[in-house]
Amino acid sequence: MKFFVDTADTAEIKELAATGLLDGVTTNPSLILKSGRPMKEVIAEICDIVEGPVSAEVVAMEAEAMLTEAKELTAIADNICVKLPLTLDGLKACRTLADKGVKTNVTLCFSANQALLAAKAGATYISPFIGRLDDIHVDGLDLISDIRQIYDNFLFDTEILAASIRTANHVKDCALLGADVATIPPSTLKSLIKHPLTDKGLETFMADWAKTGQSIV
Repeated sequence: MKFFVDTADTAEIKELAATGLLDGVTTNPSLILKSGRPMKEVIAEICDIVEGPVSAEVVAMEAEAMLTEAKELTAIADNICVKLPLTLDGLKACRTLADKGVKTNVTLCFSANQALLAAKAGATYISPFIGRLDDIHVDGLDLISDIRQIYDNFLFDTEILAASIRTANHVKDCALLGADVATIPPSTLKSLIKHPLTDKGLETFMADWAKTGQSIV
């Protein structure tokens, strides 16, 4: 499973990229607002930090205007992935960009039918929002399972990019269900390494090592 980080905080991205675990980055208008910086400036810096795809989202509502914005975004760096809304115009723009070899991330997916349409439109990634489904008492993981089965049935190349990840269990369950990618907030991604028995074991080892009075170097 690939790990993307869902943030526009370049300091967080640098820290996570240094681990070698980061495969890409996703952003959206809300994250750009939170950064307090000009969008193109932030996206360019992120593209310099990571080699993998960086999702930058269009804000136009009509297909032609989306394509105009996509041209501006892809000019920023070679690893830009154009993020498009799951609307009819978004799918039109997706098809055009896919035919040109431009990577796309179709976002705000909440149903298997939407995911099917995105795959037929040539999307590189589909982003089902599992946490937001959970918020309205619908099991978001069921959507991941449904999309995986449909994509496998028809051998679609579109990758399932599990989004709106809220917990470490979301990551584990998405991996078990066969999601290709999880885009994860920095705090949640860091939490994956945590386990109380790891901490307890390390504490014991360090205490015993101190008693030996030895030094490795």
